[in-house]
Amino acid sequence: MADLLPYAVRAVEFATKLGASSSDAIALDSADVNAGIRAGVPETIERAESRGVGLRVFIGQASASLSTSELSDAALQELAEKAVAIAKVAPADPFAGLADASLLATQNPDLDLEDDTEPTMDELQQRARETEAVGRSITGIHNSEGADAGFNRTRIALATSHGFTGEYALTRHSLSVSLIAGQGETMQRDYEYGMTTHLSDLASPESIGREAARRTLERMNPRKVASQQSTIFFEPRISRSLLGAFAGAISGAAVARGTSFLKNDLGKKIFSDAITISDDPLRRRGLASHVWDAEGVAATKRHLIESGTLTTWLLDARSARQLGMQPTGHASRGLAGTPHPSTTNLYIEAGMQDPQELLQQFGTGFYVTETIGHGTNLLTGDFSVGASGFWIENGERIFPVSEVTIAGNLKDMFATLIAANDLEFRYSTNAPTLVVPRMTIAGN
Repeated sequence: MADLLPYAVRAVEFATKLGASSSDAIALDSADVNAGIRAGVPETIERAESRGVGLRVFIGQASASLSTSELSDAALQELAEKAVAIAKVAPADPFAGLADASLLATQNPDLDLEDDTEPTMDELQQRARETEAVGRSITGIHNSEGADAGFNRTRIALATSHGFTGEYALTRHSLSVSLIAGQGETMQRDYEYGMTTHLSDLASPESIGREAARRTLERMNPRKVASQQSTIFFEPRISRSLLGAFAGAISGAAVARGTSFLKNDLGKKIFSDAITISDDPLRRRGLASHVWDAEGVAATKRHLIESGTLTTWLLDARSARQLGMQPTGHASRGLAGTPHPSTTNLYIEAGMQDPQELLQQFGTGFYVTETIGHGTNLLTGDFSVGASGFWIENGERIFPVSEVTIAGNLKDMFATLIAANDLEFRYSTNAPTLVVPRMTIAGN
């Protein structure tokens, strides 16, 4: 990939010459390669490439955002002409504008986000084939929904009319497989998945295949349980969904609109003293790491929850102005549209107790390994999703459970939440095993 920054710079220069009072441009160049194997036979071979520039211009406090995939000077000038013309007739937004220049990033530490290793299609196919073969070799596995191996390389550049320029690249390697056990009405499926910035950190085909088989076989012969109030244990793969709901509730855009159930809770204790939630954009080799956000604001690690207390909102420049605050470096943006607040490497810090100790402590409950649907109402905090997993008695798994619903209110859930010590960084949002002492199960 050639340098992208000159394209972003030229788009801003054209906008300035055409009368924009301020502007910024983001340039993206991305290449995705994916190989899918099913029953040992290639099922998909994909390569997708995209490149473009997104330009945002301001005429006073009126703005317009447009994008193009054509990067010639003529195309970039035409993009600027159209954007300026639209901004001239657009309604003014009192909160619109670039981030304050004093907040822009001036340092560029190396976060080691780009891997020089780029697999060939043959290598990706072999990786997927090995993963599926390992899973299908386990006794009790009858079929496969396929294995996929992928690679992505993306370069991002940003230029603003008030002096910021920056560019970086990141890579992602991925590997997954979904397996099937049983037949007919007894059929069960599960999967395992890995994604890393560097191939050397990616789990092996054998470990992913075996883990997918283990998870699939454990789900055989599930039962329902009676409707009741019970302790709910969220395994790490699922517990991060609670963290995602929390992030949505502290988005500055939602708070400014008044559509968050936490809108009045800044500075208040909403978790127990033992809970700290952090967002770290500077994590080395992190899947969502960056030195600056989509407006050029310097990124920094923040404790969003510190000893149970909500310390900040997630703010881009616009939502920060609406709330009378400073941006927090959480602006995210694609080529089209305007910036919006978003997390980076978000996680609940590990607790003190081992997951098995927590199972023994609470004794009986429902250990959730999969949820179905998106049943979170961020206006009220009501939470309700379909779930499957395992019934726990005396701290041990007794039998698999499926076709039940778990429900509660996120404020109540957050207030009593307990975190185990098994935090691993496998995704951009991560959490250890989480325990909510009392929720509703809707079953038989």
